[in-house]
Amino acid sequence: MSKFTAQDALNYHSQGRPGKIEVIPTKPHATQLDLSLAYSPGVAEPCLAIEKNPELAFKYTAKGNLVAVLSNGTAVLGLGNIGALAGKPVMEGKGLLFKIFADVDVFDIEVDETDVEAFIKVAKAISPTFGGINLEDIKAPECFEIEERLKKELNIPVFHDDQHGTAIISAAGLINALELVNKKIEDIKVVVNGAGASAISCSKLYISLGVKQENVVMCDTKGVIHKDRTDLNKYKQQFITTRNLHTLAEALVGADVFLGLSVADVMTPEMLKSMAKNPIVFAMANPNPEISYEKAMASRKDLIFATGRSDYPNQINNVLGFPYIFRGALDIRATTINEEMKIAAVKAIAELTKEDVPDTVNRAYKAKNLSFGREYIIPKPLDPRLITSVASAVAKAGMDSGVAGHEITDWNKYHNELRQRIGIDNQLIRDIRQKAKNNPKRIALGEAANFKVLKAAQEILHSGIGIPILIGNKDDIHWLIAENKLDLGNIEIIDPKSKEEEYRRNQYAEKLFAKRQRKGLTKGEAIELMYNLNYFGAMMVETGDSDGFLSGFSSKYADVIRPAIQIAGTNNTENHIAGMYIVQTKKGSFFFADTTVNIQPSIETIVDTTILTARTVERFGVTPRIALLSYSNFGSNKSGSPSRAHEAVKVLHRDYPNLIVDGEMQANFAFNKELRDTKFPFSKLAEMDVNTIIFPNLSSGNIAYKMMQEIGGAEVIGPILMGLGKPIHVLQIESSVREIVNMAAIAVIDAQCYQDPTCG
Repeated sequence: MSKFTAQDALNYHSQGRPGKIEVIPTKPHATQLDLSLAYSPGVAEPCLAIEKNPELAFKYTAKGNLVAVLSNGTAVLGLGNIGALAGKPVMEGKGLLFKIFADVDVFDIEVDETDVEAFIKVAKAISPTFGGINLEDIKAPECFEIEERLKKELNIPVFHDDQHGTAIISAAGLINALELVNKKIEDIKVVVNGAGASAISCSKLYISLGVKQENVVMCDTKGVIHKDRTDLNKYKQQFITTRNLHTLAEALVGADVFLGLSVADVMTPEMLKSMAKNPIVFAMANPNPEISYEKAMASRKDLIFATGRSDYPNQINNVLGFPYIFRGALDIRATTINEEMKIAAVKAIAELTKEDVPDTVNRAYKAKNLSFGREYIIPKPLDPRLITSVASAVAKAGMDSGVAGHEITDWNKYHNELRQRIGIDNQLIRDIRQKAKNNPKRIALGEAANFKVLKAAQEILHSGIGIPILIGNKDDIHWLIAENKLDLGNIEIIDPKSKEEEYRRNQYAEKLFAKRQRKGLTKGEAIELMYNLNYFGAMMVETGDSDGFLSGFSSKYADVIRPAIQIAGTNNTENHIAGMYIVQTKKGSFFFADTTVNIQPSIETIVDTTILTARTVERFGVTPRIALLSYSNFGSNKSGSPSRAHEAVKVLHRDYPNLIVDGEMQANFAFNKELRDTKFPFSKLAEMDVNTIIFPNLSSGNIAYKMMQEIGGAEVIGPILMGLGKPIHVLQIESSVREIVNMAAIAVIDAQCYQDPTCG
């Protein structure tokens, strides 16, 4: 776990604005009209509408996205009964998690009341404000009665996360662990240590999933809950066993599963050794589990072990559940969160674990290749796919079980909305990948004896974006695939230096020699170049052995682009190429060119770059609205790069009258249409948002995209080579897996259009 001092924690909560959350307006409020609409007199209109039809509260107020985190502080986060006010930092923290993981707004409400009836009365009284209530840190057994009553008496979801959150996440882990050890849920024996809210809820959910109740043994601080005990409340009485067991040690003999929701170090190595073959141990006491990870793993090699801690594998963390469960429930205006919705969440989390893990998640957890197995039985909390997977499953289950007030009909649209909520929406990249999937092509990947390239190849293959061909040393590639447990099936692997490729090398050399013999290349040099994977890969595309080629992960840019030009040539009248980056920002996607090739472009080169860029942007299904940038506006400077851009625009307007392009202009006028329309109403870009930028020289373009990436937090995709005669693209050195996959999708679209020029 991350190390910090008490003062570090206090500083975190106190520095700057005290606390962890704030309320932010969602409507304009700068003018008197804004304020009149927001409050008096304009606010009367939605008030009267809601009075006539209460359902309109979801349309005119924040109710539909607002959850109350409600607590009396009687069982706070391992701190015990510290009271309502002292528990407020925890409730604010819960609000923060709701917001960052699922865009659910929260008011944390600390209720200074321990009487059950009084607490219920408060909750019911404030319920009209909210779309749901998350009960938090309320001690047992009061928490059971409070939740039961509120679920019956309110028509909004009420969810005690301490109970159900832990149950849902651990149940997902249990399902996957049982699959790994090849045990059936109806056959297993489960020992639960702890008899509080979480333990009882976990046990109930496990039984709903198929565990036989007679196979569950529960222990509290006094030992096994058995038939001779007379000190049991009605909640514990549900788990009385008739077996002759009295201690935890006795109960664990031959058990398949241990679920710990109690205190540290109550389980000894000897107890663990007494369990059945392939035991599953969820030791979730925090911060120190019922048996330490080190002791447990030293005791048994056939063990699947999980804790509540982030510094060990298999963290059972409630944040995998509650934000997305409420998200799905709110989005269908559910009247409750029922058993069907909880089980749907369990199954969605369990299934997500078996899918390929995004590279962003691997990087976040400093892992090389997380994959379903004994040390990965549940997803990681930072997995961005949880929101679409879990929220959708919960929403669908709520609709199917009849508790929805609103129906979702377009699930693709809903998934897009979910991604937008947490800032991972990228419509353009989804469209590019989908277009690639519609007609996948063979893409040769150079420098394939590298884990990231192979991981990307796996994603390309599994997602259906394309058909990867690996170029590199076969032995190294096979070793990396086995070492990292990658699933690449019978993927084609080509080693340009191998004996088996001698015939193809010679054929390629003949073709290269024919192309370059009058440019100083000898036959022997052509043969030697075919041992170079960048020449070999480019020649694969030239001869039709592959539809596209992607390289540069560990090569210099020039080392890839030189053979590409020599072999594939160009496809435009000016016989030049240009480079473009897609820059993804919160304001949308922008296309920057030329960022990689032409140092000081002439007027003709600027024109041709603009046309190449426009055609490329159109291939992605986007209408280009182009601004040629410089440091002056519309002819105000008569020399240097402004003059070249100005003259290029004249040519573009004359020869390509339907192209939406204008300039030269400064960057602020390009990106601010109100400013541009006020100052230059004659512009061909009037009332339009610019999405494509042509820079006056390589320096400005290269600097701009890198500043956007490093300072602006933009995601950049590229470089996308434009003007080459064949679909060949260059990766940035040390590209991420995501970047490689995105470039592969672009290469596929390039190949589609090469084979069918009418594609875009």
